[in-house]
Amino acid sequence: MASLAQRTSTLVQRRTEATRSAAADRDRETATEEDEARRGEEEDDEGGDSKETRLTLMEEVLLLGLKDREGYTSFWNDCISSGLRGCMLVELALRGRLQLEPCGARRKSLLSRKVICKSDAPTGDVLLDEALKHIKETQPPETVQSWIELLSGETWNPLKLHYQLRNVRERLAKNLVEKGVLTTEKQNFLLFDMTTHPLTNSIIKQRLIKKVQDSVLEKWVNDPHRMDKRVLALILLAHSSDVLENAFAPLQDDQYDLGMKRVHSLLELEPEKESTKPNSNELMWAVVAAFTK
Repeated sequence: MASLAQRTSTLVQRRTEATRSAAADRDRETATEEDEARRGEEEDDEGGDSKETRLTLMEEVLLLGLKDREGYTSFWNDCISSGLRGCMLVELALRGRLQLEPCGARRKSLLSRKVICKSDAPTGDVLLDEALKHIKETQPPETVQSWIELLSGETWNPLKLHYQLRNVRERLAKNLVEKGVLTTEKQNFLLFDMTTHPLTNSIIKQRLIKKVQDSVLEKWVNDPHRMDKRVLALILLAHSSDVLENAFAPLQDDQYDLGMKRVHSLLELEPEKESTKPNSNELMWAVVAAFTK
């Protein structure tokens, strides 16, 4: 009896240790994911950047699209509105807040899979938190394509108009004013006055432009999965927002041709295929698929 009791005690102890070990492994995995998300939030584009000059994807895309002296985007650009909403989804995914639902045994396509909230922890950015709140509270969940349309206000359903994020460009510009990149002025356009945001810190914008240029020139790696996810997303979303050309305008002809050739090679990638590769961000590729379908 004593021997049986001893064996039973040993077995229980082993099971308890196995359970603790499994729990510890899960905790380590969760901690690793959170650390990666935190590093993604805290990493600077350059080692010398201060906290005030860290820019979100939305701010970077808007900054590329803004005219330096005039302080507004081109009136002919009808892509940037939806492009900025795509930036929000990718930013939230890179920060570990959003992900796509599992693809399932039938391997559902990226555009048919729903966006689900992975973490509702505040990001510290009002626009991101507003979008995250909408996504978290919406049941049943929506797809990436639907969220880009809903956040842009491009819906015929009056019951879903409250999802629209209003004055996005103005709010992003104000963020850049607070970060010391832009300033605020009033411009008179004959029939109306408009608030504009001319560039004041040209160093930040030049650094951004150089980052984009270098990614397809000096630092080109010929493999999207070896590129920094944030830089890759910036290139693809800047193109979808029709502002990428502004980053390549200062280049000489041969550099311009080479850079655009490499950008086109990225645009020709198949999102469905790329999303299945190790360490890829599925939601980012879903956003790319939404803009290139």
